[in-house]
Amino acid sequence: MISKWLFSGAFLFELGSWISAASNLPVLEAALLYTLAHGLGSLLLTIGIWMLLPRRYRFPLPWSPLFIFCLSFFIPLIGMVGVSLSLFPALYLPRKRREQPWQAVGVPELPFRPQEKKHDLMFGDGGLQDVLLHASDPDQRLTAIFATRRMRSREAIPILKLALRDASDDVRLLAYSMLDQRESRINQRIEHALEQLAKAKPGRRYAIHGMLARWNWELAYVGLAQGSVLEHVLDQARQHVNQALQGAPSAELHLLAGRIALEQGDLESAAAHLDDAEAAGAAAAQLAPYRAEIAFLRREYRAIPRLLGEIPSDLLQRPPLAALARYWL
Repeated sequence: MISKWLFSGAFLFELGSWISAASNLPVLEAALLYTLAHGLGSLLLTIGIWMLLPRRYRFPLPWSPLFIFCLSFFIPLIGMVGVSLSLFPALYLPRKRREQPWQAVGVPELPFRPQEKKHDLMFGDGGLQDVLLHASDPDQRLTAIFATRRMRSREAIPILKLALRDASDDVRLLAYSMLDQRESRINQRIEHALEQLAKAKPGRRYAIHGMLARWNWELAYVGLAQGSVLEHVLDQARQHVNQALQGAPSAELHLLAGRIALEQGDLESAAAHLDDAEAAGAAAAQLAPYRAEIAFLRREYRAIPRLLGEIPSDLLQRPPLAALARYWL
């Protein structure tokens, strides 16, 4: 309502300015009357239009209303007409909004942008053991334990044992659960093989003894057995492998018997089984690491470079033999 009165007053003042310009008054008086009437009309028009402008066009002050006033005041006779013809249609006949060409949806629950990279890396040069030792976030240590599921037992079990000493209950419980799962799978296979052994025919018993020797050796090799349990497991493995050798001796069984004897510290028996394995067809390169270990335990250090030299060079360049080759060769 106020804007209508302002626009009406602006129209009347502008009409009066035109009349004063067309009157027979002296030039000076006519100019003064025109300037006064035109200025008041421009001011009222500016105030009325400024009040109708959207908020984002009203500011900053005083530049927004001053721009409208200058357009109207400094263009004689047709200034207000031009401002009215340019702004009134935009104020009273705004452009229709186009249909939104996309569908607005809520923020998804899952991450919808790349996660920020943390300053402390999940897997550093030291691997998962360094994460368990140095990572302050328990979630990172839990992730490191989950990563061992795809690792071989020989590499995973030392990491899980390290996690048993963690300060977080969740980390310790998860590590214990994963260790128990690995041990339970092997024990179940041993129990199943023992049940088969009790029912097996004499000709089949040798193969089952070999199977039992392998699974008992697996418990010792991966580190699931320690102390007196380790001694018992090695004794069981040695008894079963000796029973298996009585039936169908092979290079693989002689090698297994040699590794069991080596783990028990029986170097003479270990060396004899390795010789039998070579006579049964095992490659000298396959037996060389174990013979080198026997030579080291016997303090026959001069024989170690010769034995390691029997291993193919490409194998010596990969762990775990790479460090041995750098030291001895």
